[in-house]
Amino acid sequence: MAGGGILGIESTAHTLSIGSVNGKGEPTPSHSAFFRPDEGGIHPREAADHHARKAGGLVKQILESGIDPTDVDAIAFSQGPGLGPCLRVGASVARALGSKWKVPIVGVNHCVAHIEIGRQQCGMDDPVLLYVSGGNTQVIARMAGRYRVLGETLDIGIGNMLDKFAREHDLPFPGGPKIEKLANEWHSENLSADLDDYALPYAVHGMDLAFSGIFTAACRLTQRGVPLGAACWSLQEHSFAACIEVAERAMAHTGKNELLFGGGVACNQRIKEMGKIMTQERGGECGVPHPQFCVDNGSMIATLGRLQLLNSGPTPLLSSAVNQGLRTDETDITWL
Repeated sequence: MAGGGILGIESTAHTLSIGSVNGKGEPTPSHSAFFRPDEGGIHPREAADHHARKAGGLVKQILESGIDPTDVDAIAFSQGPGLGPCLRVGASVARALGSKWKVPIVGVNHCVAHIEIGRQQCGMDDPVLLYVSGGNTQVIARMAGRYRVLGETLDIGIGNMLDKFAREHDLPFPGGPKIEKLANEWHSENLSADLDDYALPYAVHGMDLAFSGIFTAACRLTQRGVPLGAACWSLQEHSFAACIEVAERAMAHTGKNELLFGGGVACNQRIKEMGKIMTQERGGECGVPHPQFCVDNGSMIATLGRLQLLNSGPTPLLSSAVNQGLRTDETDITWL
C-alpha cells in the first residue's frame, strides 16, 4: 500500500471485514469473515463471538497481502449503526491496532460509508441513494451539509424481510440470493404470468416503506399452494417496485438526476434493472457499485475514514464509543 493509506474495519452485523485505501483513496479488495447462524436469524452475541475469533486471522491476512503498518496513517472503524456487541469488537480491534502502530483512529457512519464508496466507484457527484440492506432501507439525498433521509422503512429492512421469508421456507442464509434464483427460474418458465394473480400489499406509505405486511401476504401465498418460485417472484416485484417508486419521488422532489444503489440487496439483478429503467425514463443515470462494494466491506469504511481524517481529523479516544442507533443524518459532511 502506498504511503498515506487508511485501514478500515467493518463489523456492524454478520460480516467482519478489513480493507484499505491507498494515499489516493483507491480501495483494495477486503478480507472478510461471514457469520452464518446454524438456524434462525443473527444473534448479536453469537455474531460478536465469531468476529472476536476471526479478527486476528483477518489482521494477519491483510498484513500478508502487502499492507505495511508504517504506511498506515489511521485506522477507521464502523462506529454505528449496527448490532452493539458486533460494533464493539470492530472498535476494540481499531483501538488495539491504533495503539500498537501509533496511528489515530477514525469512527465513521456505516450508512454514509456506503454512499461515499458508491459515489467514488460510480463517479457520481450528488445522487439520491437507494440504500437497501439487511438492517436498513432508506432513500437519502444530500442537503445543507448532511445526508438527509427522505424516506425509510417503518418496520424491518428489506434484506431482513427477504431473509425472514427464506427462513420460513427452509432456504439457507442469506436468503436474498436464493430467492432471486428461485424467482428467475420460475419466471423464465412463466413469462406470461400476471402479477395480479399473485398480488401483495402496497408497501409505500407516503415517502416511507413497510415490509411486514408484504412478508405475511407472501407467506400466505405459499400456504395456499402457490409455487414457492412464484411467491419469490411476486415478493421481489412488489417490494423492489416500492423502493424504486419512493426513490423516483425523491429524485423529483430534489431535482437530482442520479440514482445510486448501496447495500447488499443492491446485488440483486432485478432491483438494479428496475432502477435503470426508471432513471432512463427520467433522462437520468443509475449507478451500482461492484458487488464487493455493495455488501458490507472494510474498504468502504477506509474510504470514508480517509475523507474524515483529511477534513475533520481523527476521533479522540474518549469519543470512540460505538453508537448502535447512529442515524445517517447525524454525520456532518465536511468533505463536500
